[in-house]
Amino acid sequence: MLWPSLLPLVLLAARAARVAGVAASPRTFMHTDPATGSSVECARCAPGNYLRSSCTATRGSVCARCPSGSFTELWNYISKCLRCGACGHNQVVKTPCAADSDCRCECKPGYYKRDYDMCHPHRECPAGQGVLSKGTADEDTACRACSNGTFSAAVSAHEACSLHQSCDAPGTQLLLKGSSWHDSVCTSCTELRSRDGADYLKEILPPFFVHQKIHIKRLRRILQKLLSESGQKRGASGLDRADLHARINAWIASAKAGQIREVPAILTRMGADGAAERLRNKLQSIDSNLNELCDLRNEVDVIVMSGRK
Repeated sequence: MLWPSLLPLVLLAARAARVAGVAASPRTFMHTDPATGSSVECARCAPGNYLRSSCTATRGSVCARCPSGSFTELWNYISKCLRCGACGHNQVVKTPCAADSDCRCECKPGYYKRDYDMCHPHRECPAGQGVLSKGTADEDTACRACSNGTFSAAVSAHEACSLHQSCDAPGTQLLLKGSSWHDSVCTSCTELRSRDGADYLKEILPPFFVHQKIHIKRLRRILQKLLSESGQKRGASGLDRADLHARINAWIASAKAGQIREVPAILTRMGADGAAERLRNKLQSIDSNLNELCDLRNEVDVIVMSGRK
């Protein structure tokens, strides 16, 4: 039994032996001259060629170039070149087939090699995680959780975490602190009387549904309920997750503040109690902060007016 520490050395030695064997492949072969019956040593054909006719006691081997679509990679005495290979599923040609080499394949963009050279899709980082390193033809995407002060609102194999907006522009105030899956929500004094708290919740609803990872069957029922509550009759059955999120986002974009406020209750009726509670807490936080900001602004107005008197 080989010691574990020696196994890598043995494997390396075996690989080196194979490489050396290819490099030192024989350049001749023995052949029986049909005219004399004697054994003669014939030259092999170089890579990119095949043996058209063997040597005899009076003439040498006759080689010919491999026709298009075929190849030989070694010194040989075969009578026909090998047919060029074809790339497999989700693969593209990296190096075309040539007379002296078969084609080389690699995974097409968006895929990487795994499990007996099969190509698999790159992993997509979920909302709340960003891309640490993008996938290649040989490596999968690497993800990492967004650190404090950063977020990722999308499911993506390309996007890194982004910094929360700072809400430090003149007249702008922080309304809702950002999390790992949504940006900070800012407001300004001019918006306080013109917008409902649900209008601000609307900004984070698309990434909210992505982040919650609600089971697809329940997500279909939620979409159907949202549509029916809005008087729409389009069905949601058969839609995949990407289509469901697209349809939910379209509903959010057209929904009024009152409809947005009903979303937590709809989630509860559809059995998504945890998601409903988290969304309700977000809305309560927004409403509470809006009231505080409004009260603060009114106090400032009173002080200014008192000063004018």
